Parts: sequence; C-alpha cells; structure tokens
Amino acid sequence: MNMTTQKQIRDSFWESHPEHEAHARKWGIKTAPRNRHNCDTRQAYYDHVEYLNRSGAISDKLANRATL
Repeated sequence: MNMTTQKQIRDSFWESHPEHEAHARKWGIKTAPRNRHNCDTRQAYYDHVEYLNRSGAISDKLANRATL
C-alpha cells in the first residue's frame, strides 16, 4: 500500500506498535506534538518511517517531512 499523507503514516505506526499507543493514550498525549512523546516512542516512529520509505510505501519527500 502506498501512503501519501502523514496521517496514514501515524495510523500505520500506532497500529503496528500497540504498546506505544497504550502509553500515549494513558498519558493523554497520542495527538500531542512529538516532543511530548518519550524517546522510545519517537525512535520507534522514525524507525517505522525509515522502514516504510525503504520498502517503497512512502516517498522520500514524505519521509523527510513526516512527524509524529
């Protein structure tokens, strides 16, 4: 599936990482700016974006501007 929006990337991330979603929901920060998330969640997100980019699911341009 080719993704074209940051929302699709975030939805894919939360679906693929339920433990990070549970933590974000517990602390009420799921939709907060990325700096409110803990380091483990941010790193997992950027690893997820890199994986999507390398697998061809997202473009380089979208990967470079994707934020949690």
